Amino acid sequence: MADVEKSTEKVKSGTQSAVASDESLRSEQNGGPEEGKLVRQLKNRHIAMISIGGVIGTGLFLGTAIALQNGGPVGLLLGYIAMGTICYSVMISLGEMIAFLPIQGGHIKLAERFINPAFSFAMGWNYWYNWTIVLPAELSAASVLISYWASPESINPAVWITVCMVVAVGINMMGAGAYGEAEFIFASIKVITIVGLIILGVILDLGGGPSRDRLGFRYWINPGPFVQFKGIEGTKGQFLGWWAVLTQAAFSFIGTEIVAIAAGEAKNPRRNLPRAIRRVYIRILLFYVCGTAIIGLIIPSNDPGLNLQDGTAASSPFVLAIQNAGIKGLPSVINACFLSSAWSAASSNLYTSSRALYGLSKAGNAPRIFLRTSRNGLPYVSVIFNSLFSVLAYMGISSGSGRVFTWFANMTAVAGLMTWFGISFTYLRFYAGTKAQNIDRTKLPYYTKLQPYAAWYALIFCLLICFLSGWSVFLKGNWKTDVFVTNYFPLAFFPVLYTGARWYYKKPIVDAIDMDFVSNLDEIEADSYDEPPPRNKIEAFWQWLM
Repeated sequence: MADVEKSTEKVKSGTQSAVASDESLRSEQNGGPEEGKLVRQLKNRHIAMISIGGVIGTGLFLGTAIALQNGGPVGLLLGYIAMGTICYSVMISLGEMIAFLPIQGGHIKLAERFINPAFSFAMGWNYWYNWTIVLPAELSAASVLISYWASPESINPAVWITVCMVVAVGINMMGAGAYGEAEFIFASIKVITIVGLIILGVILDLGGGPSRDRLGFRYWINPGPFVQFKGIEGTKGQFLGWWAVLTQAAFSFIGTEIVAIAAGEAKNPRRNLPRAIRRVYIRILLFYVCGTAIIGLIIPSNDPGLNLQDGTAASSPFVLAIQNAGIKGLPSVINACFLSSAWSAASSNLYTSSRALYGLSKAGNAPRIFLRTSRNGLPYVSVIFNSLFSVLAYMGISSGSGRVFTWFANMTAVAGLMTWFGISFTYLRFYAGTKAQNIDRTKLPYYTKLQPYAAWYALIFCLLICFLSGWSVFLKGNWKTDVFVTNYFPLAFFPVLYTGARWYYKKPIVDAIDMDFVSNLDEIEADSYDEPPPRNKIEAFWQWLM
């Protein structure tokens, strides 16, 4: 911590009085320094599993069905690899900022510091919209998964949506500590499930199933490594099929940045957050690259069970493959694990959207009522308000849960990519500020040599994918209003928010030399401590793992 203090000493001497007066003013505006204060309840293992849980979800277990249909096995794999590099670039950019300043509001508040209040406003409301929309998406996904056992004709999907909703809301109303424990359990189930499925997939591919049918790379040959998207012939159709995978892959990866929102409630943040960030690439490689590679080997891209659009699909590519292999009983067990994943994701969605709304209120960009917290630091008003939007999942009753899942997945993917764009731009301003104020980045709690190139890479490709996310509707005879709206509304939403807020606040982008690297440092350093050394090899392994 001493190195960090030295690196910011020059900044402190010039800005301390201004910061103090600013903090005093904010305290008066918020009704006192303790109003709306969150409590650091998330332990090291909670943060570790939350970061893992942000990577694994229904996007991998269920959404890959659409991606495999569009891109084929090789298109699926390459699409997820490409999105994985973007995700990693965003996370190391976010990690450097949030490990240094693990403040309440996460990247939303950081945008206010390093850009301007208008960009923070746009980032905050876009992020809130993102996680508010993805909540009904996960509830719709749960309904699709449950339909594996019970068809919509036998039991109304509204029953299952309500059950999942009650679980998610109940967990969040018990506070951050209860959420952390629940996510630790759910994420553990997800990790065990995906590792088990990867191993099982290898066994099935090599002919270890009941049928003894060795698949090898059969499905890479027939129906082929790529799909001719919308029947378009040649390399163009294959490229477009691969590009169509990217939006779905984005939906799968969106959520890794949740550690930034959880930073305000994390214990010993300067130790726990860097460790979670450093291991993101392992999770990307293990869960997504290996997972999608296995999917492409064990299920053909033209399997009719992969179609979610008509709302009749009742299982994921993994479940379909196991079912096709003739393994009885196991598909139901796996589907049950996937269902717990949907519950976990829904719980995380509500947690994140409520904290995003809290962060907006903290920054003065939302009504102050959302700052209200219980004695144990639960922003209950924000939780209750955001839970009301979960009723959008009931749209699946008339339109089909599979189709509704696709709508919300598209909106979430584009809104999430705009959040990643905002994080990347915020980091570039942060980077400029450290150079202008002579802050040694190598002395920060987390540092990487890939900057600022990684941030530029993520910023450019996030925008590019957003602009081309709904290109298929412009093909002749392929216009679909729902696809156009769900892909391009979030893209238009961000600049509209920024333009309106820029006009209202009338504050330009802050100069690099005037950026605030001082506020909250004393509080953050007070919350940081050296953990006791492990007493035995088991404790040493646990500390390494978490």
